[in-house]
Amino acid sequence: MTILLLGSGGRECAFAWKMSQSSLCSKLFIAPGNAGTGSYGTNVKLNPNDFEAVKALVLKEGINLVVVGPEEPLVNGIHDFFVNDETLAHIPVIGPKKEGAVLEGSKDFSKQFMDRHGIPTAKSKSFSNANLAEGLAYLQNHAMPVVLKADGLAAGKGVLIIENPIEAQEELKLMLGGKFGNAGSTVVIEEFLTGIELSVFVLSDGENYVILPEAKDYKRIGQGDTGLNTGGMGSVSPVPFADDAFLAKIKDTIIQPTIDGLLKDGIDYTGFIFFGLIKVGDEPYVIEYNCRMGDPETESVIPRIENDLVELFMACADKKLASYQLDISTKNAATVMIVAGGYPGDYEKGKAISGIENMRSSLAFHAGTSLEGGVVKTNGGRVLAVTSIQNTQFEALQAATADAARIYFDGKYFREDIGFDLM
Repeated sequence: MTILLLGSGGRECAFAWKMSQSSLCSKLFIAPGNAGTGSYGTNVKLNPNDFEAVKALVLKEGINLVVVGPEEPLVNGIHDFFVNDETLAHIPVIGPKKEGAVLEGSKDFSKQFMDRHGIPTAKSKSFSNANLAEGLAYLQNHAMPVVLKADGLAAGKGVLIIENPIEAQEELKLMLGGKFGNAGSTVVIEEFLTGIELSVFVLSDGENYVILPEAKDYKRIGQGDTGLNTGGMGSVSPVPFADDAFLAKIKDTIIQPTIDGLLKDGIDYTGFIFFGLIKVGDEPYVIEYNCRMGDPETESVIPRIENDLVELFMACADKKLASYQLDISTKNAATVMIVAGGYPGDYEKGKAISGIENMRSSLAFHAGTSLEGGVVKTNGGRVLAVTSIQNTQFEALQAATADAARIYFDGKYFREDIGFDLM
């Protein structure tokens, strides 16, 4: 079958790597892809949010399956676009329709959804310009620190943790004044939870689901979890503190009620659900939902799945996940993200990359790369995800870190302590 994968990051490179191994995949297109995805299929210069361009490619190439990597096309309704077009309606799309993607597209909606269905999450209230004065008064009396979240998609920058009420009030005014554009037209004010975070993923066919391997990612730029937040500096899977009993609690109190809630609300959800969780004591709470796989967690999760990924996607499309057996490797995966100098602030692109061929025991999933005149160059803040699969977590971390050191480009940086807090 001929498959189209939408996206251009490390997540999509991991998907492309895995799907290209499938006996069911005769041809793979990645739009727009990057320098790494071109090794597994054919890159097509195309904006995933240009639905008419996507349609033209699908019809021209006889695409049989579409897998959507990033959240923006889903929130913008690409699945609905296919369903409502008679020339595309027969083609399965892995990724929820707009009404399901709103779980990520609106923080306010997701908080209301969790409250409605009794899913454990931090207490919160939402405010807009219409009730700004009420929001300012609410912050004056709120326990500190406090979390402010832009309601919509803000490219991973719309969440602030603030230590004092005066600063929180100023930030609320800035957010509602357009600091994050339309994403901040509503702001969710949330209590701050203290604990340790992890990510859990399911693939749902709208009625049933399979639980994928869990992961823990590292957001801060600096060693020891210091400095500015990023899109993610690395990840590990499995997560040592998430034992069978804790994972069972997550399934019973969070995953199953979420799937049941979607069904009760009449939301047909076909695709990934990312549960961003925090463990407070022995209890799991939802920090956020995402309507796609995480990045860089995908780069640690996908290599641990032993099944044919295309077969899994077709079982999802055919609503046959109830009887699907997911086989997970007992080995450990560790991912170290190599980023451009200056990231997550201003950084330069176009730096030549060398040494990928010198890696000894890791996979290189390209994230922000491009191919120019046969030379792989940097083309983003997060450049390469180096993933190693080994028998123990220590061995995986050691191998991924050593192999990250074997790659070079001007200004290159990576954290050398990913996962070592869990040792």
